[in-house]
Amino acid sequence: MSPANSQQQTPLLDALRDRTNHPHAPFYAPGHKRGQGISGPLIDLFGAAVFRSDLPELPELDNLFNPESAIAEAQDLAAAAFGAQSTRFLANGSTCGIIAAILATCGPGDKIILPRNIHTSAISGLILSGAIPIFVNPEYNPDWDIANSITPEATAAALEQHPDAKAVMIVYPTYHGVCGDLRAIAQITHQYNIPLLVDEAHGAHFNFHPNLPEPALSAGADLTVQSIHKTLGAMTQASMLHVKGDRIDIQKLNRALQLVQSTSPSYLLLASLDAARQQIALHGEQLMTKTLQLAEKARSRISQIPGLSVLEPLNTPGFAALDRTRLTVKVSDLGITGFAADEILHSQLGVTAELPMPQHLTFIISLGNTESDIDNLVKACTLLEGRTKNEEGSSATDSVTDVTDVRKKEEVRKKKSERRSPMSDGRFAQSPTLPISPSPPLLSPREAFFLPAETVPADKAVDRLCAELICPYPPGIPVLMPGEIITPAAVDYLQQILAAGGKITGCSDPGLQTLKVVRQ
Repeated sequence: MSPANSQQQTPLLDALRDRTNHPHAPFYAPGHKRGQGISGPLIDLFGAAVFRSDLPELPELDNLFNPESAIAEAQDLAAAAFGAQSTRFLANGSTCGIIAAILATCGPGDKIILPRNIHTSAISGLILSGAIPIFVNPEYNPDWDIANSITPEATAAALEQHPDAKAVMIVYPTYHGVCGDLRAIAQITHQYNIPLLVDEAHGAHFNFHPNLPEPALSAGADLTVQSIHKTLGAMTQASMLHVKGDRIDIQKLNRALQLVQSTSPSYLLLASLDAARQQIALHGEQLMTKTLQLAEKARSRISQIPGLSVLEPLNTPGFAALDRTRLTVKVSDLGITGFAADEILHSQLGVTAELPMPQHLTFIISLGNTESDIDNLVKACTLLEGRTKNEEGSSATDSVTDVTDVRKKEEVRKKKSERRSPMSDGRFAQSPTLPISPSPPLLSPREAFFLPAETVPADKAVDRLCAELICPYPPGIPVLMPGEIITPAAVDYLQQILAAGGKITGCSDPGLQTLKVVRQ
């Protein structure tokens, strides 16, 4: 059977369907016994069929940690579709893939070169592995408050200073769809005969259309992790890890995955990976053509709305290409924050963004979106501009707009904070800038994580060593991590994000009045 014809197969999905329809008396986990013990409200929401397919590692369904039949066949088909030599299905999301990639290449005390705007999962990998991070600051675009990629030159400089590094890890693309010069970075990395690991969580669709950025494996990556659920048709938490070349120890990778994957993986998630692979392998170019057309329609129409601007490719360092299915809209010229705009769009106009940030909103346009979705997005952005303009010109008390209501909510949030934020009424006195630590951590993340900690007021934590992993989520880029010196800029940034309605994860004090620091 030719590779094209084989992509029509769904071995894992077929095996799950067969077992779902096979009548028998179940005396194995899960406890709901093929849906017979599921509560009524859950059946009302999901239907009964899905629970009949919620099965464990039955002999016919293969085993994720020792695949020999259905899972092995499904992973081989995925490797062929995505251009890999071998592929591993991930039921714990890309997070476990990133951690496993670090565990498979770095041990305690080993150095790994990676950008400072790495996802929080990489920091977890550093803590678990004991690896020493050599951070390279990404290029920064202050006009958009966006971190780009690191450059080949910065990568080369880091490797010259640390030729004993065991691996390089890159984010490609960023949350905003920005892609660095990965091919050049791969060539530089391989001069040291070490692997290039890529967090390609947001780029699973790149391999299926010529007008999308080059896929990481084609550009020279040795290992890449993709969130199939983010941009393709798999269920949330379903991801893949791909390997190409001989720089990754496959046995060590398999052992690492056993540490971070559940021993009871969901076959619903695994089967969704098999189905999503078939869909994109057979119809990828058609689906991506439609997706790109919808994205261009949104870009063209929103860019014409006064006060709004759309991120386009920029001739700046660290910005070699842009995923045009990722739409970032700057709203700060309207005089409001991205958080305020997000609340209006979500709660009042029926449009929900993927990522609100201080200056802008980012929207994921994928194969699941429709013409109607784009029309609603454009209409909502038009109404957003009109409401802010009306609010600017209104002084009558009976003409209070939804924008003002949102700003009142922001003011309530700010009153909960003892530290005054430069934001007021949803506006910027000065746009907050993502703080990037200018120096490497004084302690490894693992050392700091396990040292005794104490809680101190936030203003007393400045210049102390952080004991927490704190980041706005999304996008999940740590502002503070264990072992780093806490700077005034980092504390101020976090409090501004919180005051504006953003979400902060990892801090033991949700109000950021106190921080955990390494005990002196």
